[in-house]
Amino acid sequence: MLSLIGIKYTFFLTKISCLILYLYKMDLKKKDERLETGEALPLMEAYYTIQGEGYHKGSAVFFIRIGGCDIGCHWCDVKESWNPSIHPITDIKDIIDNAKNFSDTVIVTGGEPLMWNMFPLTDGLRSFGIKTHIETSGAYPLSGNWDWFCLSPKKNKLPTNGAYERADELKVIIHNKDDFNFADLQAKKVNIDCKLFLQPEWSRNKKMIPLIVDYIMKNPKWKVSLQTHKYLNIP
Repeated sequence: MLSLIGIKYTFFLTKISCLILYLYKMDLKKKDERLETGEALPLMEAYYTIQGEGYHKGSAVFFIRIGGCDIGCHWCDVKESWNPSIHPITDIKDIIDNAKNFSDTVIVTGGEPLMWNMFPLTDGLRSFGIKTHIETSGAYPLSGNWDWFCLSPKKNKLPTNGAYERADELKVIIHNKDDFNFADLQAKKVNIDCKLFLQPEWSRNKKMIPLIVDYIMKNPKWKVSLQTHKYLNIP
């Protein structure tokens, strides 16, 4: 009974936090019109590294992490990305000028990047021949032109139909046994060519990895994704 109360209380706090973050976003857009047009974005960080997850793991890429997310995953390992108001509003020209010095492939992540208009950023990157990848929950309307679309759906706020249709890669985080059922439901909604990955939530990977291995051996349409960058001790 107490655990059920705790779950409900946590869910309530998450919803309140998401509402506050949404209001932060609206307030930011009023203060700087460039956020509405996508000519500027709340930039949390940008860095050159090795992609550690999913289909492109092991590849050298430039990461652009955009601030702002109201999905509220309790196991999120970048909660500092949630509040967009604490990250500098950065002109996309500066973001692009930095990215083009490092790699021909950029991964845009968050936070939830689709909270913002991604067309100016992706069009600007592609004008320099840079391939554009995104990692998203898909919970917001699609924007941007993407060479690779990694959909990582969350129970708190499900993807739009457009995200399911666009997905090149489906990556479902496994935190508990029920997530396998969720993954199976999500796999039925993406296109037939979409690559399917199950990834253990980092804090529970020792418990979840054996379950994932067993599940994939019984359901070989799935593949394992591990956060190899954490094993390599790189960003």
